[in-house]
Parts: sequence; structure tokens; C-alpha cells
Amino acid sequence: MRVAVFSTKPFDRRFLEESNSGFGHDLTFFEPRLTLETTSLAAGFPAVCVFVNDVLDEPVLERLAEGGTTAVALRCAGFNNVNLAAAERLGIKVVRVPAYSPHAVAEYTVGLMLTLNRKIHRAYNRVREGNFSLDGLLGFDLHGRTVGIVGTGQIGALVAGIMTGFGCRVLGYDLRPNPDCEKIGMKYTSLDELLSASDIISLHCPLIPETHHLIDAERISQMKKDVMLINTSRGAVIDTPAVIEGLKKGKIGSLGIDVYEEEAEYFFEDVSQRVIADDVLARLLTFPNVLVTGHQAFFTHEALEAIATTTLHNLQQIEATGRADNEVASRPSESKS
Repeated sequence: MRVAVFSTKPFDRRFLEESNSGFGHDLTFFEPRLTLETTSLAAGFPAVCVFVNDVLDEPVLERLAEGGTTAVALRCAGFNNVNLAAAERLGIKVVRVPAYSPHAVAEYTVGLMLTLNRKIHRAYNRVREGNFSLDGLLGFDLHGRTVGIVGTGQIGALVAGIMTGFGCRVLGYDLRPNPDCEKIGMKYTSLDELLSASDIISLHCPLIPETHHLIDAERISQMKKDVMLINTSRGAVIDTPAVIEGLKKGKIGSLGIDVYEEEAEYFFEDVSQRVIADDVLARLLTFPNVLVTGHQAFFTHEALEAIATTTLHNLQQIEATGRADNEVASRPSESKS
């Protein structure tokens, strides 16, 4: 199948080409994101392969359909950037990678917790300048602390297991409790109870209308003072200006995010020679107790290998049968990046 691959970075090309030796697709790589302005690049391609910040709203999908595209292959688990109703109306199949390496994201999540708590990022910068003072680097034992996990799918469940290993009390909130989490001692609660009781809150829920700005000013007011908030799910799960207010007031003691609601213009790009025009993102970067990374939680060898193989297998199934095991319906049951 001829496939136009958008948002291509060197690592995308490497892993897709290596995996494609077993599939034989005709891959054409494009560096730009897929937007209405770049849809012309996809003209004549039966399939496009896209990532988290590509735009697949109704106008883009209509333009793709006009150019002959009948399949969209997401090389990620999340699909909040796709207008699924429009895709269904236009006869465009949408496939995704529901699981690549949940361990990658779970381990990274815990890395953010440890870094923020023990101020490892600040200590690293100090020591490089010859400052070995411990002032301002005081942390706390994770053992005995309460960790609240919002969303207990594969990634959330793995985070729960790791934090249980640290000796933490683990609370969970999910519309569908995970028996594996209950087996390791997780207590499922209401979201309100989780927010008010947790020392650390880690978000692992999909971005759907019900979770958009799930963490807003009202929910932040329910949290413990000095709470640690971690988000490796989707940026828009939190209301970032409300979180900034929480940081300024000392309600939120530390924040670790690998995703950001308006990340598309900056994440995955080198903008070190530009002024960051996004005032909200720029403000976040001024806080000493905030750690922002550029959507790299998934970024391991194992994950990229799995993403490439599953993506190309999805396309092979579409080409052969018109259907795929990982096809996304108009109201899918779950999603995570």
C-alpha cells in the first residue's frame, strides 16, 4: 500500500523502514504535520500515517478523501485528534496502536515523580556550576505516601504496581475498575476522595469530552496542600491556567507534565532559537517546582519498534480485507498515548 507518512522524524523513518522489510509497503516520508495546508502532499495516497499532533478534523478528512485516501493509520494509541464521525461518513478507516510499551510510559511517569520530589534536575544544574549546597533540595520518603491514579488501564496499572513496590498506599479512579489493580491492594474511590486524600496524583486517562479539563480550579481546590501532580496522558486533561494558579498559591507543590494542551507548535521541534510566544507555556517554565518534557514518555527502543510493526500490520490488514483488528469506531471504549 502507498502510504504518506506525516510528522516524520529520523527515528520514525528508521523504525518504520526497518519494520517495513517484512511488509513491503511503499512509504513516502514528509516532515510537516498533516494540516489543511499540507493535505495536498497526500493526494493519490490510499493511506496516511500520522502522529499525535497531526490534524484530522472534518475539513482535513474531506480533503484527504477527495485525494483518494481511504485509511488513516495512527502510530499512537490516542485518537482525540481525529473526527471519527467524519471519517466514518467519508468511508475512511482509522486504525491505531492500542498498546506499544506501557512500561515505557509507566516508568517515565515514576521518573518524573522521583525527579520532582528529590529535585534531581535542580541538583544536576547546581553541581555543574560547582554548587554542592543541599539548601532547597529537601524531599520526602515515598514510602507511606498516598498515590492517586486516575485511569487504571495498562499504564495506570503498571504505575500502581511500581508505587506499591515503593510502599505507597494506592488509590484508583476509573469507570471500570481493573481487577489486576485490586489484586495488588489498590482501593478504588470516587474522584473527589482520591483528590482530597492523595499526596501524589498521576493522570492516565484518555482525552474524551468527559475528561477535557478534568483537573480544573474546582478540582484543584479539593487537593491536599503541596500535592504533586503528574500528567503523562494528554495535555487537555488539565486546565493549565488553573494549574498555574494552583502553583502560585502553593496548593500544588510540584508539577510534572510530558504533555501540554497547546503543544503542537513546540513539542518534537527545536525552538531554542525562537521566543516562546505561548505565554502559558512560558510561565510554566519559570517555576522551579515544575518539570516539563516534550512528549517523550513513550520514547524507548521497544516502544518505537512495536509502534512501527503494529502500524504497518494495521495497514496490511486494511489492504487485504478492508478491516483491521485495531480499527477505531466512532465511540471507542478507551484511548491512551
